[in-house]
Amino acid sequence: MSSAMSTESLVSGLMEHALSAACAASVRAAVTLGLPEALGDAPATAGELATAVGADQAALRRLLRSLTSYGVFAEEKTGSFVHTGKSRALREDSPDSIKYLVLWCTEPWLWSLWGNLDESVRTGSEAFTRAHGRPFYEHLHTEWPRSAQIFDRAMTQQTRLSANAIADMLPMAGAGTVADVGGGQGLVLGTLLERHPDVRGFLLDLPGVVADADPRLHPGGALADRVRLVSGDVLEEIPVEADVYLFKNILGVDADASVRILRNAMEAARPGARMVIVENFVDDGPGEKLASALDLRMLLVIGGQKHTRAGLLGIAERAGLTVRNVRPVDSSLHMIEATVPG
Repeated sequence: MSSAMSTESLVSGLMEHALSAACAASVRAAVTLGLPEALGDAPATAGELATAVGADQAALRRLLRSLTSYGVFAEEKTGSFVHTGKSRALREDSPDSIKYLVLWCTEPWLWSLWGNLDESVRTGSEAFTRAHGRPFYEHLHTEWPRSAQIFDRAMTQQTRLSANAIADMLPMAGAGTVADVGGGQGLVLGTLLERHPDVRGFLLDLPGVVADADPRLHPGGALADRVRLVSGDVLEEIPVEADVYLFKNILGVDADASVRILRNAMEAARPGARMVIVENFVDDGPGEKLASALDLRMLLVIGGQKHTRAGLLGIAERAGLTVRNVRPVDSSLHMIEATVPG
């Protein structure tokens, strides 16, 4: 009996893994239908929610059954549904919303790519170009403007969630300037400058990204007189001298390219300047499962990767940095503090 139950449990668990796309599809459907916004503070029945979002009541009830099994919404004994922490985080008006992150992780073009994972594992290269004829970012911004918009919003949400934690931890004692390298819209930089009124900052990223920077950093913004916006490719040059350089989630490329980014900063930096790397480790901490999934997605889409703890430390050392400290930022991010030898 014990062996039979063990086998049944094993099969059931494996089948759940094999059908896990149903979980992703259910969460995406909840967002695209607008269920998190349709459900307010009061409990609502499947019929009421179906009317609110314009869906078939029976089919919506089946979707809700799936969602509640994953803790997205909860069903009361009366048969009505209420919010959970997960479902509230899917609301666009939530301060900790991950609505666009969820949409980005479940974009329709990604589903077919997952079927090519075995080929990417065989070759060690991305599958996107084979499927669409040109590299991902080029295709995204020319052919899929809506998906590109979702990407931008997703990255903003991701950064907003970690900005305060990074600002709390980033060592700024004695620093007068900070460079946010590949810093996107500059949400982390803006948070740092608000915390440290005597610090000035540089935001470095591609021209189109910098043009859409946080309003606080643009001319007329609250922090504009303390910020310089620098357009360019960090793989080519990092033309600013600062006391602290921040690299958040931009070393998700091959090791050689990651080393080149760090060395570009070192060429502009003074001896003793601090280099702070904030990344996911695929083999360390409670965020390991999430980081591993992101790692495979990066392999498929751009040929990039999330690094192991040892791998990222090795990259810092190859670049010539002296690593001083490694510590967790939150459940999924770690901070590596290093300095430029002098």
